[in-house]
Amino acid sequence: MRALALGLAALLALAGCSTGKDAVSSGSEFVFVSPNGKTEIRYDGDDRKVLPEVSGPDLMDESKQLKLSDYRGKVVVLNVWGQWCGPCRAEAPELQRLQDTYADKGVQVLGIDVREPGRSEAQDFVRDRKITYPSIFDQGGRSLLALKGYPRAVVPATFVIDKQGRVAAAYMRELLATDLNPVLDELIKE
Repeated sequence: MRALALGLAALLALAGCSTGKDAVSSGSEFVFVSPNGKTEIRYDGDDRKVLPEVSGPDLMDESKQLKLSDYRGKVVVLNVWGQWCGPCRAEAPELQRLQDTYADKGVQVLGIDVREPGRSEAQDFVRDRKITYPSIFDQGGRSLLALKGYPRAVVPATFVIDKQGRVAAAYMRELLATDLNPVLDELIKE
């Protein structure tokens, strides 16, 4: 009986590992997988999958809804952050630098602010640092449900999305603007 259970467990483990090439399932929607614990993953051509809709209230104007699909046709840098997160605090000016540098080239930075004690703390953080790119306020993390397979405890995280709404890169670590320059330059040309 024990051998049967072990065999079944091994079969399930193998099936779980065979959901797709490298770090994305073979279906049409993006599913995040981090092979061998990678913190930086690039997706090329046919390996890119569409990210389901991500939406929520605007951090600075709760009467306004933000949706990822509103930026279709642009390259989007989707960043999961929180003002309580030390690496996020260091990363925010870098993302603002990207927004300033690449906005005229068809790139949009969009934040998802998660796990805040309240809206005012995050708003103060954004105002104090003169952050101009929009962020979805997602205190409970509901918008992250669209990021299937994404470990919601990982903050910061950044997903670079091509003009067709497909994930081109995923980063599970703090970034500098220069880390994203090469992928943005490539995607702008597509």
